[in-house]
Amino acid sequence: MLLEVITPDETLFKGNVSHVVLPGIDGSFGILKGHAPMISALTAGNVKVDQIVAENNSDELEGKYNIEFKDQTSFSFEINGGVIEVKADKVIVLAE
Repeated sequence: MLLEVITPDETLFKGNVSHVVLPGIDGSFGILKGHAPMISALTAGNVKVDQIVAENNSDELEGKYNIEFKDQTSFSFEINGGVIEVKADKVIVLAE
């Protein structure tokens, strides 16, 4: 599925992922391929992403966006809140 993480200043991430965990206002929740359409508010917290990597671009992302890599295909970053929309295997995160 496609994940886009957008802030008021720029697009932080756009790529294919297998799983994403987000900080919802009622607790963390995960999104997998085929998830039902939804819109939800997000609170401050950690976003965890399992990326499908064609080539290793972790050095570029880690230096530019303060993303913490756990291994080649998983990384996490902090947001201050926002909104998520899931529709047709596309996840859009509008983050603060």
